[in-house]
Amino acid sequence: MTIAVIDYGMGNLRSVAKALEHIADGREIVVTDNPATVAAAERVVFPGQGAMPDCMRELEARGLRVAVQKAAAEKPFLGICIGLQMLFEHSEEGGVPGLGLFAGRVKRFPEAAMVGADGARLKVPHMGWNTVKQLAHPLWQGIADEARFYFVHSYFVEPADPGLVTATTCHGVRFTSAVGRDNIFAVQFHPEKSAADGLKLLRNFLAWQP
Repeated sequence: MTIAVIDYGMGNLRSVAKALEHIADGREIVVTDNPATVAAAERVVFPGQGAMPDCMRELEARGLRVAVQKAAAEKPFLGICIGLQMLFEHSEEGGVPGLGLFAGRVKRFPEAAMVGADGARLKVPHMGWNTVKQLAHPLWQGIADEARFYFVHSYFVEPADPGLVTATTCHGVRFTSAVGRDNIFAVQFHPEKSAADGLKLLRNFLAWQP
């Protein structure tokens, strides 16, 4: 089995690849910007960090847009961080359109809501460990509900269809931290930076038969 990690020049690919290599059990992990390699892979991971306008521009410039859309339609597909946000129709960050695979938008954390239960101001970006409240999905198997995962983001997705939501997290507001439908699963947090539970999620993805 070959797992393609899509390289569109936007950050954090090496740590994702290393985490996958750690659990690969003989599977081949390929970091690639080649659409043909993405098409040939049996599973695809779509990670990213940075600003949404830059990510969309680089995806287009490298000829990867169609490859990503085709992979998301045909094979087990895992989006991480910006790789979740880019699946939606539109982002407030730069006012750019996304890939439009899911209906909905990407919103910035509202400044007025950035107050914790103790009255202290909450920071944006939302950075660090936070709990993830699960909704039923096979990729949560063996991971305790409200387990903690590592986040770094200033924007979050707001799906038009609540049925897409497979997890939520609270940072001033309760936001969608994972979505899933058919062969696609995508998370706002970084499983590759989330210790044992993050590796378990990646193992679940490698074993997943949607």
